[in-house]
Amino acid sequence: MTEGEKEKTKGLTSVRAELNQLQKHHELILQSAGVGIYGLDENGHTTFANPEAVRMVGYSLEEMIGKSQHELIHHSRQDGQPFPIKECCVYAAIKDGKVHHVEDEFFWRKDGSCFPVEYSSTPIRDESGELKGAVVSFQDITRRRGAEEGLVFAIEELKELKDRLELENKYLQQEIKHDHNFEEIISQSKKFRKILGQLKQVATTNATVLILGESGTGKELVARALHNVSNRKERPLVKLNCAALPAALIESELFGHEKGAFTGALAKRIGRFELADGGTIFLDEIGEMPMELQPKLLRVIQEGEFERVGDAKTKKVDVRIIAATNRNLEEEIEKGNFREDLYYRLNVFPLMIPPLRERIEDIPLLAGHFLRKYAAAFGKAIDSISKPSLDALSTYSWPGNVRELENVIERAVITCTRTKIDLRDSIPLIKASKKEGLITLEESERRLIKKTLEKTNWRVSGDKGAAKRLGVKRTTLEARMKKLNIEKPI
Repeated sequence: MTEGEKEKTKGLTSVRAELNQLQKHHELILQSAGVGIYGLDENGHTTFANPEAVRMVGYSLEEMIGKSQHELIHHSRQDGQPFPIKECCVYAAIKDGKVHHVEDEFFWRKDGSCFPVEYSSTPIRDESGELKGAVVSFQDITRRRGAEEGLVFAIEELKELKDRLELENKYLQQEIKHDHNFEEIISQSKKFRKILGQLKQVATTNATVLILGESGTGKELVARALHNVSNRKERPLVKLNCAALPAALIESELFGHEKGAFTGALAKRIGRFELADGGTIFLDEIGEMPMELQPKLLRVIQEGEFERVGDAKTKKVDVRIIAATNRNLEEEIEKGNFREDLYYRLNVFPLMIPPLRERIEDIPLLAGHFLRKYAAAFGKAIDSISKPSLDALSTYSWPGNVRELENVIERAVITCTRTKIDLRDSIPLIKASKKEGLITLEESERRLIKKTLEKTNWRVSGDKGAAKRLGVKRTTLEARMKKLNIEKPI
């Protein structure tokens, strides 16, 4: 062998040694990789698997070599439904020669459990470019999935908290607009003062309070005052009028609902009980509560638990309950309209609000309060009510109670053109309202405004307008016309 041949042979030996060393290095990389890697031949049978792949799927290398990897670890979806091999992206790389990357499938372990994977299937070609198989690298993304689900859950929780805070702010803003302090409850009646004394006794407890009384006696005002001096005053007072909503919507309003719980439920909704957690819920007109919802309300009172409509998850709340009604609930029980056990749960501490006809001494105080309120609202310089008018107000039976008195004074302020209110024109109407109801007062006001408008040829503003004749601002008259549905004839 010549020197040249020796040198050439020596060079080839060195190259082979380097290639062997490089191959061993690559094998070490494959063996040490932190992801699972296995090779497939053109039939999809395993030719190689690194230790991480063996560890993740639980099969030994001997159990994997020569086996169809799809049949072994990729045969079914997470729910157990078969995964057809023609839909398998691992085998697609062998068929179409393209790299396929998947992030939402599952591999199955030897013990029958499955785990979410992210994998890539890359085709292998020989020197001539012919497809000879694929190499698959995969990783268990259970932790990442958990983190993503946790993030989604956290985002949903934040959205729910945001919605709750917005609703709480809405209710708190409404509360600011109401008079709800004891000092602002106008009364010198011994009967009403006795009620306020009882109210102070129960306010600092968590006892359920049932406020009873005729319509218009001020039950909501008492409920607000009770909440305002309670230990829960920093949390919202949430109100629901059980008579103001269709029966089908009351459950959703009270307990909330999940998205898609029923037709029209386009988004998740927080119910009044959740919103009132830590605070007070005022259930007005409780006698109108549908029978089918009364057991659920009883459960909340007894156990503080409920479920949203469309959700099986039980929620717990700490809510102080105040209920009010103008109905005789004992009679409703006899008629089968109200559950007896619910009545006893609500009637822990009853407060009977006396009607206005039983607190005559309060009429001048209330009339004066409403006079100042509406004189300021309508911009009128009225400072008193005539003595004959006060005497007349005190002899009327007030079937509509304080609410009716307020309506009478409001109308009198609107029509008054002097500094002192004289109700002589209104007294017959008030007396007639015993038979005709409060609508008589509205009808009287409607007729007066229409008559004045007809005299001014329906001119509202200006020196010769109806507002000037009635002694009110143009905007006030227009607001009353809108409220009373008064429109100029076509």
